[in-house]
Amino acid sequence: MARSRPLDKPGYSTHRSSLPEPNEKSTTMMFPTQFVYPAAALVCAAIGAVYDVRSGRIPNFVTFPAMLGGLLLHFALGGWRGLGSALAAGLICGIAFLLFWIVGGMGAGDVKLMSAAGCLTGLPGAGSLLLLTAFAGAAMAIGLALWKRRLTETLRNVGSLLMYHRIAGLAPHPVLNIDNPHTIRLPYALAISAGCALTVYLQAVGR
Repeated sequence: MARSRPLDKPGYSTHRSSLPEPNEKSTTMMFPTQFVYPAAALVCAAIGAVYDVRSGRIPNFVTFPAMLGGLLLHFALGGWRGLGSALAAGLICGIAFLLFWIVGGMGAGDVKLMSAAGCLTGLPGAGSLLLLTAFAGAAMAIGLALWKRRLTETLRNVGSLLMYHRIAGLAPHPVLNIDNPHTIRLPYALAISAGCALTVYLQAVGR
């Protein structure tokens, strides 16, 4: 005779739906790790912005340790793959801004700070960081030109720069460059900080 299946006792359930699924656990553990990278970049950029606003320079003791810290942070949390991600992001961000330094559009400290922010952010967020920093920089430059009542002159200078570099390539403009004291100078570390802050925000709302 087949034995009948025992009925469930009150308060007892054979289902185990209350246990977390493996994917849920990995997602929960992944978010703080991914969030800490752009947050660290924001801290670095904010420190650089303070120096840039006060003295017009971003010291190496801010940028170089941040680069090394970004590499070590990604290696500690992501192993060799994380280290490669940080290195690639630092190179991409640094090379992108190196072009602006070559043409005389920004200082070397800005390039190093952007590279440090890339090392800290990592490769998945490097594209967003570059794009958001560029948007922030453009908005700040327009706002600064409006505040100084030199927007028309600034737009005319941008047109002159485009025409000049179309012919001369990456050679710096003889007048419209960062060494000219009469040109409007934006502490670009502020734009990098804004780009990092927006990256942190997008990481938080998109988790």
